[in-house]
Amino acid sequence: MYQVSFATGIFATLVPWLMLNHGGLSIPIHPNTTNPKRDHLIDPIWIGRALAVHGEVLGEEDEAEDALEVNTEPTLGV
Repeated sequence: MYQVSFATGIFATLVPWLMLNHGGLSIPIHPNTTNPKRDHLIDPIWIGRALAVHGEVLGEEDEAEDALEVNTEPTLGV
């Protein structure tokens, strides 16, 4: 498992490249909001075969439903 965060401005370039070069890997593409359960279970698109997502380990949908502040500039925690 590996995560790559990218700016929305390169979506139209990166996602088609991944579609053509995923090499049989399954890749979920999803938003990065304050509601990780919805991001992973309701709103993803999949490149390759969709895999099961263990939503029980993610925060409850209702926990962040009121605060859908979109994170378009993700950073690594140091």
